[in-house]
Order: sequence, then structure tokens, then C-alpha cells
Amino acid sequence: MTFTDLTHDHAPWDVDGDKLREECGIFGVIGTRDAAAMVALGLHALQHRGQEAVGITSFDGQEFYSRRGIGHVAQNFSSEQALAELPGSTAAGHVRYSTTGGSGLRNVQPLFADLATGGFAIAHNGNISNAMYLKRDLVRKGAIFQSTSDTEVIIHLVATSRYPTLLDRFVDALRLVEGAYSLICMTPAGMIACRDPLGIRPLVMGKIGDAVVFASETVALDVVGADFVREVDPGELIRVAHDGAIESHRPFGNTSARPCIFEHVYFSRPDSLMGGRSVYQVRKAIGAQLAIESPADADLVIPVPDSGVPAALGYAQQSGIPFELGIIRSHYVGRTFIQPSDGARHADVKRKHNANRALVEGKRIVLIDDSIVRGTTSMKIVQMMRDAGASEVHMRVASPPTEHSCFYGVDTPERSKLLAARMNVPAMADFIQADSLAFVSIDGLYRAVGEAQRNNGCPQYCDACFTGDYPTRLTDVGDRDATDQLPLPVGKVA
Repeated sequence: MTFTDLTHDHAPWDVDGDKLREECGIFGVIGTRDAAAMVALGLHALQHRGQEAVGITSFDGQEFYSRRGIGHVAQNFSSEQALAELPGSTAAGHVRYSTTGGSGLRNVQPLFADLATGGFAIAHNGNISNAMYLKRDLVRKGAIFQSTSDTEVIIHLVATSRYPTLLDRFVDALRLVEGAYSLICMTPAGMIACRDPLGIRPLVMGKIGDAVVFASETVALDVVGADFVREVDPGELIRVAHDGAIESHRPFGNTSARPCIFEHVYFSRPDSLMGGRSVYQVRKAIGAQLAIESPADADLVIPVPDSGVPAALGYAQQSGIPFELGIIRSHYVGRTFIQPSDGARHADVKRKHNANRALVEGKRIVLIDDSIVRGTTSMKIVQMMRDAGASEVHMRVASPPTEHSCFYGVDTPERSKLLAARMNVPAMADFIQADSLAFVSIDGLYRAVGEAQRNNGCPQYCDACFTGDYPTRLTDVGDRDATDQLPLPVGKVA
């Protein structure tokens, strides 16, 4: 998270900021030669979680070394020279979406500070929902912030804690924090990995030889050749010493997990496992639920590339309607955001995605996408299909209507800009100019992830973006609404 209201660049379709964006990916390893090289490889696998800035910090037993840069992992860590600057058997890295006002190297993680206990580096995936409140108090006490990241709040809380040991100071700091976090920290004594008490943001543990690995997703373990051991439990803190000793601490006691359900819908790579389930299979199951709940009389099922593909396969298999690639994506076009004008940006989108006219013309089609946020992207896609000659365009969405903003590490617009917060489904269908529009039900989504239904009394997942049922306090949002002074962005994160 950043403390100012900032504007993100977005993906190819997304010139209008019309996609939900997971904001960070983290990876750490302790106990291997060339640890930084392994971290760079792991971050490659997590590039989808943050494509605009990357950083790696290493430790050689004596000193900490950091290298950070704007752009992709490959742009910053592909050379032997770059990795040679990061010696040591312990390293951690971070990929993020940078923002206009909060871009620049000062906000690129891992963040590092010299504390009384020695060097301390931290990589954070998530969003601290009381960061502004805590920052105000810390500044009044004399703290000097070097970034606009909420992650730095944790560093200051650790630094000012009066407990004697670093572990106790760290736990003391986390007890003051609200919101969602998965953290990988490096200290002279080793590495610490932890998740918030609700486990909103993901974190997994693996091993390769004697080395211990932590990552946001299992796919990163696969890519570096590590074996998956288990997920870091909600509220668990795992400490790994340089001699390989592993300790598990549960300072928050037993908690009821509320992992983010949108990881299954969109954020995670399809080849990852979340909660022991294949993300790919869950997305196919969501598509099948869509077909059961909202059938369509159509000739073709067409995914919106690439996020809609697994759900479209599930819809096609369940409905018996043929699956076809009616929209073709070019993988060889430069990124949208670097184009010099809005006109060029929109032209670039057309070069990246084009209707398969020979297939679509004269056909009744079902378009499958993962979500509708502002609705502008869906409108353009529907129009593209009509321009290609489709006789009917039915839109089916592999998530419930996104009616609420996320404050837990996902980039979402303020609620007034969410289409589902302003319109019912028929009005949304008219807005995007589709012949029909339907979303998977909240219970259908829960069935796809293996639950019988949503437990309304104690939900199994964080689904606040759909239901408005936030699992934690939102102190900064309440303060902002009460005073109209705090510029906390909605879902803007590090």
C-alpha cells in the first residue's frame, strides 16, 4: 500500500484500470549457494503478481546487500553482474505494481533498516488497514519515514518495541497491525516467514536439499525445483536459522482462516495449488457452475484471453457448447502503458487482441471472463464481437458481482466506480451492450472451491469484494470517512 491516492498502469485489455490486481509476490530462501539467483528465478514465476518493480536483498553472514529496479525481473536480474552484487546463502525478493506517485526505488521492496538487533529486511504482500493511524502516532513520537509504503510501518513498530528479543519485538509489532499480510523477513540470525491471523494473503513453504524456501504460490517452488512442504498456517510465524533449525510459533492462538477467494478466481497462476486445490481445476469448476446456473442458447463458448480460459472450458464441457478461441491474443506487442497517447494505447490494445472473424461471424456466442469491475473493458469486448459479425453476445462472469472495494492488498477502484455497486445485473447488461449477462452465485463459487455453500455465520474465505463482509476492522477507512482528511487509497498497495 502507498499512503497517497495513486494511479496504476494495467494489463493489455486494461487501459481503463478495469481489472482487479493482486499487488505483490514474495519469495525467500535460506541455506543455499547463490541464493539470489534462486530468488530471481522464483520471482520470474511470480511475475504475474507484480510487473513493474522488483527487488532482492541477500545476506552473506556479515553484510546485507540490496538491488532494486523498475521493470520486470528479467530486466533487472538476468545478468551475472547483477546477481554477483548479491552474495550469500540467504535472500528474499519482491515483485510489485508501482504507482505514479509512489513509484521510484524508495518504495521497492524488500525494505531494509539497521535496528538495534542488527539488519532487518522485509518483503510484504498485503495491505495494512490501519497504517495511516499507526504512522501518525509513530511520526508524533519522532519516527522518520523514508517511503510511502505501509510496510515501513512494521519496521518502525519493530524498532520501537521495548521487548528484549527481535522475535518478541516482531510479534509485538504484528499485534498492533490490522489487515492482511504475508511477510518474509531477513535478520542476522536467519529468516522469518508469517501470515496474518486470518491467512488472507497466501504463503507456502518448500525445501530444496537442505535449503528452506518460502513463496506466494506453489508454482514458484516448482520452477526452482523445490518440493512443496505445506502452507504457512494463518497466524503462524516460522523462524529458520542459518544452521537449518526450524521453529514454528503461533502468537495469535488458533484462528478461523479467511483466505482470499479471488486467488482462485484470478490472481494465482492456474498451475498453482491453493488450499490443497488446483487453481486450474477450481476455475474449470466455476465455469461448470456458471453453465448450470446461467445456461445460454448459443453456438460457441469463447474465453476472454487469458484469464477466462479455464472457466470457459468448464462452461463448454458442462453445457456441451463447443469451446473456441474467438479472440486471439498476440504475445509479441509492446506493453500498453508506454504508448505516448491515449489513441496509441487504444490502437495497441487492438493489436494485442483481435476477434477471430471467420469463427465468430453469424454465431451466437457466450463470452466468459473472470470479473467485471468498471465495465468499460467488457463493453469493448462485446463491441469487438459485434463488429466481427456475432449475431448474439452473452456474457458470463466467473465471479459474483464486485460490489465492494478491497482493503487487503488488491488494487480496486473506489466503490463509486464499481459497476456492480451502481447497477443491478439487467442495467449492467445494458451498459456493456450484451444480449444477456450473468454472474456465478456466491454459493456456486464456494461449491467450486469444494464447499457445500458459504457459511454466512463464519465464512470460509474472505469474499468482502462480493459481499461487503470485511473480516477485520478498517481503521483508516473509518478515520478517512469521519474526518475527510486521510487520503487512504482504496486498495492501493505496495
